[in-house]
Amino acid sequence: MATQTMGAVRLHEHGGPEVLQYDVVPIPEPGPGEVLVRVRAVGINPPDWYLRGGMTTMPGETEPTVSLPVIPGTDVSGVVEAVAADVDSLSVGDEVFGLLRFPGFRGSAYAEYVAAPAADLARKPAGIDHVHAAGAPMAGLTAWQFLIDVGHDHPSPFQEKPHRPVPLGTGTTVLVNGAAGGVGHFAVQLAKWQGARVVAVASGAHASFLRELGADRFIDYTEHRAEELVHAADLVVDTVGGAESRRFLRTLRRGGAQFPVMPGVFDEDEIAKLGVSVSSAQVRSSGAQLASLGRLLDAGTVRVQIDSTFPLADARAAHERAARGHVQGKIVLTVG
Repeated sequence: MATQTMGAVRLHEHGGPEVLQYDVVPIPEPGPGEVLVRVRAVGINPPDWYLRGGMTTMPGETEPTVSLPVIPGTDVSGVVEAVAADVDSLSVGDEVFGLLRFPGFRGSAYAEYVAAPAADLARKPAGIDHVHAAGAPMAGLTAWQFLIDVGHDHPSPFQEKPHRPVPLGTGTTVLVNGAAGGVGHFAVQLAKWQGARVVAVASGAHASFLRELGADRFIDYTEHRAEELVHAADLVVDTVGGAESRRFLRTLRRGGAQFPVMPGVFDEDEIAKLGVSVSSAQVRSSGAQLASLGRLLDAGTVRVQIDSTFPLADARAAHERAARGHVQGKIVLTVG
């Protein structure tokens, strides 16, 4: 019997978006604890272009986790086509979405079919389509694990202690830097869901969008520096990171916290002098947490903003769009 095949985007070498190649490969078979998903949409994320550029070892790991050729991607939404004998939580025909095998580069999501751990999947919210569902997993779970519930005791590879969210509610102020991006727009909405006052920092083009999401105050970073305008915030969620992340420490009250989603550069003496804390987490796959987020998506309490969509075979153009920056929400590949 001939092996069934599918279309998939693979990397045969590392480099720019041009190395993303559309191939015909065998359809995978689900192993123990897995289901086969017919993919309808794929969300793209920074680890996808890190892998494309040559990163094969996740932070905190000592050995490469993948070898070429490799199918990139972790975020999927689709329909269950087959179920391993030991899986009873999902059935053929279920619509599901998930963040697959993260942290790691073994998600293999840029394909028409993927063998996915059942524990990484949740049922797709009925109120949203596959494109919007595919935009939710990594970005939504990152915001959830930073702000609401970590759900595990694994410390970030960038710090020794486990991350702990801070209580949010009426009377608390959260500043979100990079608020219009994938993680940022979820952080704005989850902080508002918890009752916090939200200050959103992004470029001026995103002002009306972020106010629609519930931001109480908007700061255009091209015109103003947030640390000169905001004081006594309870929490900063910085989705940009880098050398300038430390400047947001000055927006915090004593006892406040800064959560850098991307690695930042901080001075321990400055942190101690200001009486604040800095903590990070590494997002991990969780079907259970995704189900909780899915209920908010289904109710319309949280929404997924789609920046743009591209056919799976045109993954190169999707990565080129990401490289141009100023993304509003998520970039998604469509399948079929």
